[in-house]
Amino acid sequence: MFANVIIDQDSKALDKVFEYRIPNELKIEKGMRVLVPFGTRILQGFVVDINENCEYDANKIKRIISVVEDFACIKPEMLDLMKFMCKKYHLRLTSVLRLFIPSQMREGKVKEIFEKKCKIKDDEAKIRGQKQQAIYNYLKENGEEDFSLLKEKFGYSALNSLIQKDIVAIEKYQVKRTPYTSNVKDKKVVLNLMQQRAVESIKNSGVYLLHGVTGSGKTEVYMNLISKVLKEGKNAIMLVPEISLTPQVLASFKARFGESIAILHSGLSVGERFDEWKRIFLGEANVVIGARSAIFAPIENLGIIIIDEEHEQSYNSESNPRYETIEVAKFRSKYNVCPLVLGSATPSIDSYQKAVKGEYSLLELPVRANGRELPKIQIIDMMMEIRTGNSGIFSKQLIADLSDVVNRKKQAMIFINRRGYSSFMMCRECGYVAKCKDCDVSLVYHKEDKKLKCHYCGKQYKVLDVCPNCKSERIKEGAVGTERVVAELNKLFPDVKVLRMDNDTTSKKNAHAKILEEFKKSKPGILVGTQMIAKGHDFEDVVLVGIVDADQSLYQSDYRSTERCFQLITQVSGRAGRSKDEGKVVLQIYSPRHYTYKFVANYDYKGFFKKEINLRQTANFPPFTKIIRILFSHSDENVVKDELKMCYNKLLKVREKYFDDIIYMDAMKAPLKRIQNKYRYQVIARCKLEKIEEIEDAIYACTEGTLKSSVFFEVNPQNMS
Repeated sequence: MFANVIIDQDSKALDKVFEYRIPNELKIEKGMRVLVPFGTRILQGFVVDINENCEYDANKIKRIISVVEDFACIKPEMLDLMKFMCKKYHLRLTSVLRLFIPSQMREGKVKEIFEKKCKIKDDEAKIRGQKQQAIYNYLKENGEEDFSLLKEKFGYSALNSLIQKDIVAIEKYQVKRTPYTSNVKDKKVVLNLMQQRAVESIKNSGVYLLHGVTGSGKTEVYMNLISKVLKEGKNAIMLVPEISLTPQVLASFKARFGESIAILHSGLSVGERFDEWKRIFLGEANVVIGARSAIFAPIENLGIIIIDEEHEQSYNSESNPRYETIEVAKFRSKYNVCPLVLGSATPSIDSYQKAVKGEYSLLELPVRANGRELPKIQIIDMMMEIRTGNSGIFSKQLIADLSDVVNRKKQAMIFINRRGYSSFMMCRECGYVAKCKDCDVSLVYHKEDKKLKCHYCGKQYKVLDVCPNCKSERIKEGAVGTERVVAELNKLFPDVKVLRMDNDTTSKKNAHAKILEEFKKSKPGILVGTQMIAKGHDFEDVVLVGIVDADQSLYQSDYRSTERCFQLITQVSGRAGRSKDEGKVVLQIYSPRHYTYKFVANYDYKGFFKKEINLRQTANFPPFTKIIRILFSHSDENVVKDELKMCYNKLLKVREKYFDDIIYMDAMKAPLKRIQNKYRYQVIARCKLEKIEEIEDAIYACTEGTLKSSVFFEVNPQNMS
């Protein structure tokens, strides 16, 4: 017998199947990891197929040395998923296979933890020695005890004597590293008519778009759907876009479903992630909750897949291997013949268009589950504030509303989508801006750490006191970030607990949960944050949401900027007034005449969609076309430019062939020309949909061959910078 093996080395030259003979003494299955001879080295590989015959001279075929584990860690469904992803996204085989198992398991750095427990084996034994008798009496009274504790309490010699005499037995138990514990009790919620209809409508395979306003009870719909699936003896995957949402979602789900829940996301420790993966693999968990990577959970017999906040760009991987979570979920739902539910208060334009055209089944929850109105949105023109003498961060209205919240001992959230104290430091004399030496971006001032930080590579620099260019001391700070907002709030309300939630305050383990728990107890309290606070959170005493510098997401060089602005404001507005108290939103903007705000103020998603889809159709942008981006990256700028030019010359022939189908194609510097000391150039093509798969393959083929540059191929990239 012969095995087709993919070598676990992420190299273009090794991106193919190699044949090995299976020794008679080894039991090899598809999906196993094995050790194989490769040249002068011994490498790990994945068995992806087994055949009776081989394509080459059988006498020259090398033998598999051994198995890494005695079980197939890659299940049949995932092997099929590998083929799908490699074809669709032009990925390397190994890059995809690595998504399916914890990285530390691949590297042999994590294993199960076992502890030894002692218990009496011989009830009628005659004991000699005082210490042995004490151990015997202790175990008689307590049943069993940890080996190390007994050794520490009574000494190794006496304990070992009892074990040698077969009076005391040792048993090994696996210790599960549990990510979260929760004491939340399950709320018995009776579904309203619209929620009930939604649950009853989702019964067959296919894609369902659940469009429900913030607070409409989508989570309760999800839990009812999962309950239904579990009763049928099937399993479920539920994805959330942010790690910060996971503790809150997990608490509700654990209260409802108990220990059948498993969790997967990047915030877990190495051991926790491995133990959760193993529980899922062995069928000990029926429901998987997690961020993007949880879509690759080794769970079988799926009855439903749910993606909450489906519009979030975090569901698309922007580093290698690049993939779209929703497309992977569609593959798994078809494979398991089960429904895929996409939920959002602000669906992506692409998803809603598919629902309008009938590709997805549209289900709607147009009112809040508690029957209350959505919070009123008051738009404040900050240019008018400046004209009347207020040049501060907060409008007079927001300060007044915050004072009212404090007096009523309620809670408020302040959203600003920028962390740090200020966005840059600039010399007023010569215009010098402090930039990262390795990235083509300005450094962000972090006052707490007294550092300038690069938000792309993480490098830190000294704060500017004097301009290095002209020696002037006139240093100006740029636009405000979360840290500055907190500082200003502490001045205004010195006796109020002000908490901050962004990437800087949540880098430590369980930091998200701790901040949210502290905020829950703080009354009055103010939570300042970035996108982390914008969605999913449910605090009954939050009556006010302030949105500072809302325009910043509106004018990014991306065709989705207005869509993202609408989504972000709607989502964060939905955090207010989720209980009996009426909610209010203060929206501070500098361009109040922009059409987006008219729709935002009335929570008019359908009106916004109609306007946006017309603009996209007129301008030939997705979903009516597809944008293909090829990004070249290398530490030597000349290498990137030369290889880009070489590939672009080939691409011009593709454009000639598909002249009527490729609307636009050009080569250029990436908007962020350098990141982590690597120069970045790109080709952008915008194509009609009729022959898109043909065109994708033809464009990708132009990048094949030996290149020094790293090349990334993306379709409809989430981040055009």
